[in-house]
Amino acid sequence: MLLNQKNSPYSLTMNSPSTSPLLGQGYLYTFILVTLLFALWGFANDITNPMVAAFKNILLISHFQSSLVQAAFYGGYCFMAIPAALFIKRFSYKQGILLGLLLYSTGCILFLPAGKSLQFTPFLIAYFIMTCGLSFLETSANPYILSMGNEETSTRRLNFAQAFNPLGSIAGMLVAKDFILARLNPMPEADRIILRQNNPQAFLELAQNDLNVIVLPYLLLGIFVLIVLFIFLFSPLREAPGEQHRNLQLLPTLLRLLQNPAYVHGVIAQTFYVGAQIMCWTFIIQYATSEIGISKADAQSWNILAMLLFVSFRFLCTYLLKFIPPGPLLATLASLASLLTLGTIFLPAWQGLYSLVAVSACMSLMFPTIYGIALRGLGDDAKLGSAGLILAIGGGCLMPPLQGAIMDGPPFASLSSIRVSFALPLLCFLIIAHFGVLTHKKYSLK
Repeated sequence: MLLNQKNSPYSLTMNSPSTSPLLGQGYLYTFILVTLLFALWGFANDITNPMVAAFKNILLISHFQSSLVQAAFYGGYCFMAIPAALFIKRFSYKQGILLGLLLYSTGCILFLPAGKSLQFTPFLIAYFIMTCGLSFLETSANPYILSMGNEETSTRRLNFAQAFNPLGSIAGMLVAKDFILARLNPMPEADRIILRQNNPQAFLELAQNDLNVIVLPYLLLGIFVLIVLFIFLFSPLREAPGEQHRNLQLLPTLLRLLQNPAYVHGVIAQTFYVGAQIMCWTFIIQYATSEIGISKADAQSWNILAMLLFVSFRFLCTYLLKFIPPGPLLATLASLASLLTLGTIFLPAWQGLYSLVAVSACMSLMFPTIYGIALRGLGDDAKLGSAGLILAIGGGCLMPPLQGAIMDGPPFASLSSIRVSFALPLLCFLIIAHFGVLTHKKYSLK
């Protein structure tokens, strides 16, 4: 796809498969180093998703309250996206990465005093600071990768870099499963409630031990991120084209972006995609434990399987983009995800879980493809444009608490409240499918 200058400045044309190299000359080292960041924030995302269920059991809070972990986590993305873009525009992608790593590490280390407090709020603050750093990293890394070569291959290049994100996610899931969930005290929630009523001191000791289990991996992660910060600090990164232009021109850039329908619709689609992704991955544990009756650690194994599917299909979809335009492929996979989500809602227990796991295969293409479509042809405006797409990660801030609230509510007809709650991801996938169709029909010329 390229901007077509003969027609509307916002029209996109679909070209035949490009023979351009995936990466521009001289960018190999920079590409490898920046791509490592994708795994680093993937780890943070997926060590955190299972903590929603863990905090609920440890601190005896509701589904809605425990889902505030995701609200704080993805709220940091929203809060810092625009400041991060302005910082990167004023300084550089490298400086944005360094500040992002510093905030990421600081948030992880703050888990230590949060654990000692025995309160939920300090953990939410630590998550928020951590993801302010992740917002800097994503606002820097995604457009940086897009700029490292020919624009015709930019979406495929970002899909390839993003393929390493779920590798970090799998590592985060394994750590959550084997070093957190498996080491938490298995006492059921009902017994903990009785213990809190009859022996508050024993309950506090139990909660403290469990919180210590959660704190240690985050503390080690914070130290590791500091090491990565020093690697970037002393590494020469090649500048992106046009990166030497430091003038902000915030209002003119914002107006150009708002007048670009492909970009605006891309931000909307990205908001619903991130919401769907986080809902499907966060509540797979609740679905498996409630509908089937397996343990949280065993349920996390199904989450890991979902991520393995996600990884495998990311590489497959990157290859398919050589032959199939992004819009139709996106619409097809989003439609299939909608059907699988219906299976999650209506099929019997195990078949419903299989459907929920299979949704991850369909999601593998979505984030980088929407990102690439929305930023196509924006040039230097992509720095601020990237902020809008990172701001869209706020979908992960708003929708999981809403789904948690539905889970706390009554069943609907013969369906449990957990099954009913997956109507939210279903709605999200339908909106993404519409964007894929719109991309192909309205923003492309035959």
